Amino acid sequence: MTAAVAPPTLELTKATSTEADYPTMGWHDCRIHGLSLAEHSDDGALPQVRLMIDLDYIVSWGDASFWISPATLVFEGAWGICGEFGPVFEQLEIADIHRLDPSDGHPEPSWHVEGHNFGFHLRARGYRQHLRSAPRLVHRKVLTSDERGGVSFAERSFQPG
Repeated sequence: MTAAVAPPTLELTKATSTEADYPTMGWHDCRIHGLSLAEHSDDGALPQVRLMIDLDYIVSWGDASFWISPATLVFEGAWGICGEFGPVFEQLEIADIHRLDPSDGHPEPSWHVEGHNFGFHLRARGYRQHLRSAPRLVHRKVLTSDERGGVSFAERSFQPG
């Protein structure tokens, strides 16, 4: 009788990242499933705009396999959002996200979300990215709708083991 082999797992130390983690993060080929602009206020102050992106975050690459988690990327206090889409023939995939130091009197950096067929800029004081579930090993760079639980802008991170 053959013993059952446990599926491989990827150990993570944390599931929530911020702009402090930017130097070690990469979004190349991460699929975007949804974009949302939402107002938010924690303390009764004037609401601020938050740009929320639902994406498949590629945690690690292998030869022909990928560890992917559904994620919510939230840019806090977003403003000055501008960019272009199109022509859109296929799904949106990120090429890279660049952080640019401010060249004016505002303290917030500029963020450039560069895609394969789109791009947009925004100003925001920072971001928080939530991995909503443990990374899943797949042989493609995207999760199915069932694997990711559909489109979501939930701001909760799974608890790494």
